Amino acid sequence: MKGIGQQFVEYTKQKYKTEDTDQVKGLPQPPLTDPTPTDLPLIQLPNPHTAAVPKVDLFTAINNRVSVRKYSSIPLTLDELSYLLWCTQGIKQVTARPATLRTVPSGGSRHAFETYLLINQVTGLQPGLYKYAALGHCLIQIEQDEAWNTKLTAACRNQGMVKNSAVTFFWIAVAYRTYWRYAERGYRDLFQDIGHVGQNLYLACEAMQAGCCAIGAFDDDVINEYFHLDGVERFPIYVAAVGKKE
Repeated sequence: MKGIGQQFVEYTKQKYKTEDTDQVKGLPQPPLTDPTPTDLPLIQLPNPHTAAVPKVDLFTAINNRVSVRKYSSIPLTLDELSYLLWCTQGIKQVTARPATLRTVPSGGSRHAFETYLLINQVTGLQPGLYKYAALGHCLIQIEQDEAWNTKLTAACRNQGMVKNSAVTFFWIAVAYRTYWRYAERGYRDLFQDIGHVGQNLYLACEAMQAGCCAIGAFDDDVINEYFHLDGVERFPIYVAAVGKKE
């Protein structure tokens, strides 16, 4: 009997892809992003195109990229955080289709992710839980509370890089954005597309003498509870800690 992983690979093969998708049925396209709430504080981020971030050539960034698990106590600047968010999920254009064209590739331009942030050490921001509103390139302040560091570090199996990071990124998959167009095959796109996001984060960190470490060991159900996710239509798919190099 095949294991769950083997079944996933088998039954998301192209030969099983239905042509009778929700898009073909004429069902409404899901929203391009989550709506920006009107009852929570919004923090406008600096323009990433003019942010005070040094340039680094691509060869150097690729050659120097490693996973970094220990960070200094130097905080990130708001310019640097803005740059990292733009490099990983920034919207360059909204097309007439409509679809978002972003700084990372995505099958069918579905871009099925939302970005949550554990802020620990970013100049000008109180520690706590935030969310990135990509359409407005701004932060949604969910809750100012240093206890989020303890809670989310524990959810990541008490790994020290979360506790000591300047910021830890939590990407949430919104499955229906991809499923609407590709049905079951779309689940493969989710895991493929998030890899592009993570690599952009790693390379962007090299421009600011920061280090990044992707984290696979996290408690899905605990994060679902903390972020009010159902674990089916929305679930955590990738976590990465970032901090200045020692």
